[in-house]
Amino acid sequence: MILNLDFNSEKSIYIQITEEITKAIAKGDLKINESLPSVRSMAESIGVNLHTVNKSYNELKDEGFLNIDRRKGAIVASLPMIGENNTKKESMLDLELLVAKSYLSGMSKGEFLELSSKIFDSYEVKYHE
Repeated sequence: MILNLDFNSEKSIYIQITEEITKAIAKGDLKINESLPSVRSMAESIGVNLHTVNKSYNELKDEGFLNIDRRKGAIVASLPMIGENNTKKESMLDLELLVAKSYLSGMSKGEFLELSSKIFDSYEVKYHE
């Protein structure tokens, strides 16, 4: 599994790992019921502390994107059910902040919607099949 991490970013590594895995699931690069590398293996391959990877996996579990089993490890979960967690509400808050930042940077509504549509369409292909 290839993760695009920026060790010079102000964004913490565990958040970057969480986001990269989320995008991989949405794009279908990681399939439902597919196992992720063990925490130790992932940590060694990207050169981070195993607690960093463990925190990412647990965050993804809490969001409903992974199931974690002591014997099987981290496994991609089925699509989270709306209402099972606050994913939809959190997405709304994240989107609101993104819209505000885009607006303040001078992006027009049309540009924002076009870009958003292209990005959304890149995810729509495989996960819901």
